[in-house]
Amino acid sequence: MNRQRALIVDDEPDIRELLEITLGRMKLDTRSARNVKEAREWLAREPFDLCLTDMRLPDGTGLDLVQHIQQRHPQVPVAMITAYGSLDTAINSLKAGAFDFLTKPVDLGRLRELVATALRIRSPEGEETPVDSRLLGDSPPMKALRKQILKLSRSQAPVYISGESGSGKELVARLIHEQGPRAEQPFVPVNCGAIPSELMESEFFGHKKGSFTGAIEDKQGLFQAANGGTLFLDEVADLPLPMQVKLLRAIQEKAVRAVGGQQEVVVDVRILCATHKDLAAEVAAGRFRQDLYYRLNVIELRVPPLRERREDIAQLADVMLARLADGTGLAAAKLHPDALEKLKNYRFPGNVRELENMLERAYTLCEDDQITPSDLRLADASSPGNEGGETSLAQIDNLEDYLEDIERKLIMQALEETRWNRTAAAQRLGLTFRSMRYRLKKLGID
Repeated sequence: MNRQRALIVDDEPDIRELLEITLGRMKLDTRSARNVKEAREWLAREPFDLCLTDMRLPDGTGLDLVQHIQQRHPQVPVAMITAYGSLDTAINSLKAGAFDFLTKPVDLGRLRELVATALRIRSPEGEETPVDSRLLGDSPPMKALRKQILKLSRSQAPVYISGESGSGKELVARLIHEQGPRAEQPFVPVNCGAIPSELMESEFFGHKKGSFTGAIEDKQGLFQAANGGTLFLDEVADLPLPMQVKLLRAIQEKAVRAVGGQQEVVVDVRILCATHKDLAAEVAAGRFRQDLYYRLNVIELRVPPLRERREDIAQLADVMLARLADGTGLAAAKLHPDALEKLKNYRFPGNVRELENMLERAYTLCEDDQITPSDLRLADASSPGNEGGETSLAQIDNLEDYLEDIERKLIMQALEETRWNRTAAAQRLGLTFRSMRYRLKKLGID
């Protein structure tokens, strides 16, 4: 059986020898190069499963080698070795396409973890972009998104997933995890806006028994639960500033300390994050730390809203209606062509999640297994062609009921867009939480 092979690139003989011995004990064959020129010659002669390169080389930089490998040998994962504290250099290497990075002096335990993870990466050569049944659509934006997901799954770089509420950001994060080398390890999603601020440190880092009132036993934090896998920070913009400082340190040091604990625990976690807010605007407004933003936003992946891929609506609707039929044991309903046209002309502020909710409601209302435009309950004013349309007085029987109906719709939309996080929904609508609770009770929304 052929052994896997690694290329080591460093101009210091002691470092090369240390890496050769460590990888040799992991049953890898190694080849060594002192500079970029020798590394390119080795790559032209032999196939490699991994490359470890120093940043500073006599005839160039590690970034030059990363770019060369990305162009000529994209199946080879590259890890960059940088000087301690050179965080900007490490981030630049990840943006250039490096798989991961190590800092000097090299921690051998961290090195072994990195090598083991890199060798689990599947080769993209001859591999079709997978079409996951959960990520539907053949529109150009969706084809591009699937390619980006496949590429990012091969990296360990932090990814900031931007997009509107309901567009599928968590699904994208799951696919990045499932198609990568950490697929067999935990995927831990957390909604940052749903954790009370006083419990955040305990939730993220865990706590020791007796560390505060109510801590009756040791508790594992989210970082420890995701060890070896992926931690997905949804609605990361909702983190309070004090917690942002602690999160930044945990990410940079790759270690966490439980509340009431005396020692830090090393964790190996890939960080993915998402928010419906404009994170750069949050930084400019002083609500999000700039250093954390740069650490999380190494690579940005934008998920397109449904209105930018209207040609996917028919396919999405067919799959959703078939799923509803399977769940109820009833016959599948079909969309009338006029109903489909109406959906294609709707703006979908709640995106795919709104489409799913809309079809579920229409499925229960329709007759003869066909969904008509009236079953969709779409207001004409919601379509792009009639924005700003005025309401006729003839349409209003009772002003109080009419205004109450508008209020109910807006509150429901805010709740759906924030995954029923009442505090976040209240903020979205410019209400206090007390006022939000009063309106929910008045309108009978549970």
